[in-house]
Amino acid sequence: MPRSIHVHPDYRIDVATALERNGFLTQGDLAAHLEIALCTVSNFCRGVNVSIAKFEAICEALALDKKQIIQPKSVQNLVDPSLPLASTATDPIEFFAYDRAWVGRSTLISGLSDRLQKSCRLLFLTGMAGIGKTALAERLMIEFQDRSLLRENFDNQEQAIDFGSVAARLLEKCGQIVTPDDRQDVRQLTARLVHYLQNNRCLLAIDSLEEVLQGDEQEGWSQFKDEGFLLFFQQVLASDQCQSRIIVTSQELPVQLLEFGTRYQNFWFNQPLTGLSEAEQIALFEQTGLDASPTVEGSSYLLRIGRAYEGHPLALRVIVGEIGSRPFYGNVLAYWNRYGSEVEEVERAIAAAQAGERIGADDKWRLDRFTAALRRNVQKRLEQTFERLRHDAKYAYLLLCEASVYRCAVPEDWWLSHLDYWDCPIAVQQAALDGLKDRFLVEAVVEQDQYLLRQHNLIRSVSLSHLKKLDLLE
Repeated sequence: MPRSIHVHPDYRIDVATALERNGFLTQGDLAAHLEIALCTVSNFCRGVNVSIAKFEAICEALALDKKQIIQPKSVQNLVDPSLPLASTATDPIEFFAYDRAWVGRSTLISGLSDRLQKSCRLLFLTGMAGIGKTALAERLMIEFQDRSLLRENFDNQEQAIDFGSVAARLLEKCGQIVTPDDRQDVRQLTARLVHYLQNNRCLLAIDSLEEVLQGDEQEGWSQFKDEGFLLFFQQVLASDQCQSRIIVTSQELPVQLLEFGTRYQNFWFNQPLTGLSEAEQIALFEQTGLDASPTVEGSSYLLRIGRAYEGHPLALRVIVGEIGSRPFYGNVLAYWNRYGSEVEEVERAIAAAQAGERIGADDKWRLDRFTAALRRNVQKRLEQTFERLRHDAKYAYLLLCEASVYRCAVPEDWWLSHLDYWDCPIAVQQAALDGLKDRFLVEAVVEQDQYLLRQHNLIRSVSLSHLKKLDLLE
């Protein structure tokens, strides 16, 4: 029996009528009555799959026939009320990040799909934690369902991520026999894997490549821990032909790929990701059951939240989930009255910067952690990024923390001047800054014909908290 079902499209109008007939003025009222998430009610009303238990509870509250409304009206008389609920369609492929709340990036999807359909063999999706790399990769998978899907997630701590182990797993997923002796010959495994990808239409998705990268100020940034990965990517790009396509997500772009990849520019492409546009943010709010129409009370607060987070998809998904659940049940104004001061703190600092007050070392930004859900889902992932940086690149870490004093974009030499205090050699200073750029922890912008650097608001929230701990490193 399926775990989730949905209202048939023929009955969506009946559902809307049932809401009003049973005294629920909004979907939020029904969510509060049943003490379930607003997004669940919204999904029910839009014909999106919800769990059977929630489906039955909503049907009971709306006095709807739970067996009837999952069938087309043309066959409603054929429904046997004694039969258990069943899905009318095959459940979708299970993804890690992509779901029906996905919005936006349509132009990007079209462009990247076109590249992969043509000559691009290797596509990198890069950006800060939570920016939507995995979800976009999974959305692209839908465009290539005619290919055999292979997946490797390097964030999975339960499996080995040396290249020999990865190559062996992939070959086995392809139905190839890998003996214990085969596992000892990594070059042969590489050749077999590349040969298979050359001659078969596969889509290989590799998630969290940053987990197999390392580096420091002396040896260089974002180098592969295992040279087998470098050899693999080189062979894929250098092949005369390759029927397969590879999509890689990473918080860092391998420097070695930049070095040898210039010879194969038609065969690989890097797509850095940024936050959702305001229009995409509104679509996200609407898709998850929140009304962001200009005439609706509270919609302006949603837009202010979106601007403060610069459209960061993960953070916004966490927040709309909180708004739609206990105790708010879709009441945006109540959520703002509870947590709006956190956003106002950011707005005041930005306004001060525009007025000329660029430095704010005492700003108390907590965008990553002002609720338990944000701490679990956003702060935790960003802290992992900062910990890797602190461990692998001390001066880059110090630079990121020190530069958090700036509320806005400032010249590059303003940033670098902070490393003088730490007795950092000039050559290492530039390497530290390059390390931050490679990790997408600093953003370059051009304002009034000047090249400037800034931190994303979420990154600055974390940097400020780490800045206060720097005395422990002295």
